[in-house]
Amino acid sequence: MAAGPKPLRSDAARNRDKLLVAATQVFAERGLDAPLDHIARRAGVSIGTLYNHFPTREALLAAILPQRLAALDEISAAALADPDPWNGFAGFLEGLFALQAEDHSLNDALVQSFSLSTDVSQACHGGFQQAERIIERAQASGRLRADFGSQDLVTLVWAMSQVIRESMETAPETWRRCLAFFVDGLRAEAAHTALH
Repeated sequence: MAAGPKPLRSDAARNRDKLLVAATQVFAERGLDAPLDHIARRAGVSIGTLYNHFPTREALLAAILPQRLAALDEISAAALADPDPWNGFAGFLEGLFALQAEDHSLNDALVQSFSLSTDVSQACHGGFQQAERIIERAQASGRLRADFGSQDLVTLVWAMSQVIRESMETAPETWRRCLAFFVDGLRAEAAHTALH
């Protein structure tokens, strides 16, 4: 029988936990391209200790992002539980972009601007499968334009991620106004033939 991973010494386990907390904070503040030495410094450990626990940036991201992405499950569940499918859809969009605005690591992860582990990519994919159900439900109610699809949601996420990224320092609530314009254009009664 093969032995499992050797348990960490208590000091090593504390250092790992401090690194995870620091990484979550630093990535949320600065995005996925934040310098790893800032994470080590915030955790109060050496950069060597960081690399002993997480040999690559991707390994560190794989340790923290799935838990952060789990917040999308709650937003999706609330949207699907809303008795009004349009309100569920609009609430899903607002919740999604609020998460992206408050956590820059999620903003980067959702637009996949970094190479992500399989677990993180699967979590993102699972979130988009839930989004498809939310879209279908709002369309079936007749309130969401029929030509809006999951690829349009991807485009909207890309666009909003840029609004969030570019305005986070100077006008952090700008994304809400931009989203309101987008949402108004997604109403079924606003649908017109696409511009060519």
